[in-house]
Amino acid sequence: MPGDPIVEQRRIEVGGAQVAYAVSGAGPPVVLVHGLGGSGRWWRRNVPALARSFQVYVVDLVGFGRSRNGGPFALATAEATMLAWLDALRIERTAFIGHSLGGRIVAEVAAMAPGRVSRLVLVSPAIFPDRRRLATSAVDLARSWRHTGPDFLPVMAFDTLRANPIAYLRAAHELLTTDAESQLGRIVAPTLLVWGERDLVVPPVIGARLNRMLATAEFVVLPDTGHSLMWDRADAFNRLALEFLLREASDGEE
Repeated sequence: MPGDPIVEQRRIEVGGAQVAYAVSGAGPPVVLVHGLGGSGRWWRRNVPALARSFQVYVVDLVGFGRSRNGGPFALATAEATMLAWLDALRIERTAFIGHSLGGRIVAEVAAMAPGRVSRLVLVSPAIFPDRRRLATSAVDLARSWRHTGPDFLPVMAFDTLRANPIAYLRAAHELLTTDAESQLGRIVAPTLLVWGERDLVVPPVIGARLNRMLATAEFVVLPDTGHSLMWDRADAFNRLALEFLLREASDGEE
């Protein structure tokens, strides 16, 4: 669209891995982290709106997107890698928006280093393990495509197919078998939980459970949309995210 902020594509070495990221806009920083098998392209419909008020950093996790040749992905060290990336860019404190796997990672960053996170937007984050779903998760993912916009499916398929397969399988297994629940009590950043009503991958009941556990959380369910709500309901999501993120500045003026 005319007038959209310029997007700069960059790379930086973090712990021996090349991490690709994009930067656009000006203002307080906000970092966007994609879901399993994804890339920064999943935020294509959100960056222009956010970049009019913020300096937006869209990172490709190691093993995925343009960072897929940067080394193996490991969920156990992903939050430490994210903090090292912030250090390399000299970002002392930032807001985060994370989707699915990315939501799990940024939640762990907020728990591990609460002083580095100003606000947190978690989009259907894969927080809780469910070993019973190991056999059904692929089926649920396939079923969820019914509630995904047809223009997102080629983006998702391309990113998934080009991802490092070891990184993808390892991340999927770790999401379903490891537990982040014990860390949630350390999150102090104001948090917005956003779910799709028809999300079959991470159902809204998970959001309700997470909302009860986080003292500073708000919980919003968008109707008639699934797991990729930031794409499928971009206008509604952008309004929610901007209102929530901009609230920090007004809170500071009180």
